[in-house]
Amino acid sequence: MMEPTRSIHEPLALDGDPPVRGFLHHAADGADAIVLTHGAGSDARTPLLSALARAFVAEGISVLRCDLPFRQARPSGPPSPAGAERDRRGLSAALAAMNDRGARRCFIGGHSYGGRQASMLLAESPALASGLLLLSYPLHPPATPQRLRTEHLPSLRVPTLFVHGDRDPFGTLEQIDAARRLVPATTALLAVQKAAHALHADARTASAIVAAFRELVG
Repeated sequence: MMEPTRSIHEPLALDGDPPVRGFLHHAADGADAIVLTHGAGSDARTPLLSALARAFVAEGISVLRCDLPFRQARPSGPPSPAGAERDRRGLSAALAAMNDRGARRCFIGGHSYGGRQASMLLAESPALASGLLLLSYPLHPPATPQRLRTEHLPSLRVPTLFVHGDRDPFGTLEQIDAARRLVPATTALLAVQKAAHALHADARTASAIVAAFRELVG
């Protein structure tokens, strides 16, 4: 495993409906790329995504950290259920942007809400990406474990890594392990010790996530 290094990145702004907004990290001679997005309460600048971008680039994978359309529309506040389909279209546009830049393989990942939308996108259109990274998948709302968000998981057809904290109120490790078995593709679960829903944003955790993801997708 390579040690994460400082990642050179540049703002990316592409017009469209929806537009693509974020930060592009170039890996030297990187043939693969990953789109990373944020949860309901943050944006592409969140420390977790920044740490992961550095770790992916150190392993030769270019990264686009992107803001979902709901976050582009306003700097704070949660997403609206009515805007979820547009958020998925925003992720599709971000993947297309990386393909247009010559990526051999494109992956996608997201934290919490962003990961859920990425998973729903690939359940609908599996050819859009070659692998999925789910960071703190929000399996159910806190304190309501009966409201499982698993309906689309049997439609996923890409290798999927679940990264989950052992103190996450949105699902226990045992519940996440059971949910991933609904996916009819290769999956893995990386448990992060002493971590809640936000996970840890340090270099060691980011490197462990990237190593597990690379092992999964080959």
